[in-house]
Amino acid sequence: MTKRIYLDYAATAPTDPEVLKAMEPYFSERFGNPSSIHAFGQEAKKGMEDARVQLADFLGARPEEIIFTSGGTESNNHAVIGTAYAQKDKGNHIITSRIEHHAVSEPLKFLAKQGFEVTEIAVDKEGLVDPADVKKAITSKTILISIMHANNEIGTIQPVAEIGSIARQKGVYFHTDAVQTVGHIPVNVDELKADMLSLSAHKFYGPKGVGALYIRKGTRVENFLRGGDQEKGRRASTQNTPGIVGLGAAIELCRRKMAEEAAFQSGLRDRLIAGLQAKISDIRLNGHPLKRLPNNVNFSIRYIEGESMLLNLDMLGIAVSTGSACTSTSLEPSHVLLAIGLPHDIAHGSLRFTMGRWTTEDDINAVLEHLPPVVEKLRAMSPLYDKK
Repeated sequence: MTKRIYLDYAATAPTDPEVLKAMEPYFSERFGNPSSIHAFGQEAKKGMEDARVQLADFLGARPEEIIFTSGGTESNNHAVIGTAYAQKDKGNHIITSRIEHHAVSEPLKFLAKQGFEVTEIAVDKEGLVDPADVKKAITSKTILISIMHANNEIGTIQPVAEIGSIARQKGVYFHTDAVQTVGHIPVNVDELKADMLSLSAHKFYGPKGVGALYIRKGTRVENFLRGGDQEKGRRASTQNTPGIVGLGAAIELCRRKMAEEAAFQSGLRDRLIAGLQAKISDIRLNGHPLKRLPNNVNFSIRYIEGESMLLNLDMLGIAVSTGSACTSTSLEPSHVLLAIGLPHDIAHGSLRFTMGRWTTEDDINAVLEHLPPVVEKLRAMSPLYDKK
């Protein structure tokens, strides 16, 4: 193949050329520190505050409820650890799910070592959290519920609005990791009943190294970074002004294009699912068949390893993943696939295809053409596969 095909948009997306154009002046012409009161600083500050308004409008939030961060991991850590520390006088119990991104689960492990109690809610075979299970888990000491909006590996969209309503009825703060949904499907903080929401620009065609945390007015959260008065005293560190401007430009592009892109990508997704199921035997779709992200396809293919398929596709110029990029060096099977009930051997044979703004029908055709022979070749070498 001559053209390289990228089908790993859930890991990161290319920065849109329009976003790069919007960012460029803030590297050289409007380079001032936004905390400075002179003209250079105020030019930078205006770009940053315009982006804050753009993001707030997209989320249905107030601009003052947006804190700019270095990305989804910092936002999740800030929400989880900041809430735990601020609410420890009220209780020490936190509820989450078994399929959260490590940017949520690892901070919770850190808190557990400090005496906080963490309850992990199980999911069903399609990766869905049952809101009733969340409600049952709430105790008088529960201070936070953190459930992701959609899973980064299998694409299942959670009933976040129902969970948020339960949290509100019980007087418990609710945080959702929306890194995979913002820019791809509608995300409104009031409709989701979210007190906190995390996002990252590079997942929706913005630059890497910048994200945001929405914190509803009145929510008590301790600062995660200390050392300055930036972000109204809530997050120390000189702001990444070019990145923030890029985030704003990216979310504005998504606001205009999202509905059309979601419809097109859903069509590509469904075509890829149907095509692979027709061409490959012993294949399992992971995640909910309907309640899933428009750009996500995750399959387990029996008797071979996902990494072998990935490397063979890469040699053909097709880039996919076996799961989360944050754990791609781990030899352990995905905790998400284990949580939905897959045995280790099947979980190891998984591939994730995620589409984006520049994915074409020809890209999907290439996967349908090249993956079945790759599977056939690898199965022929597998001692587990019945070749009769």
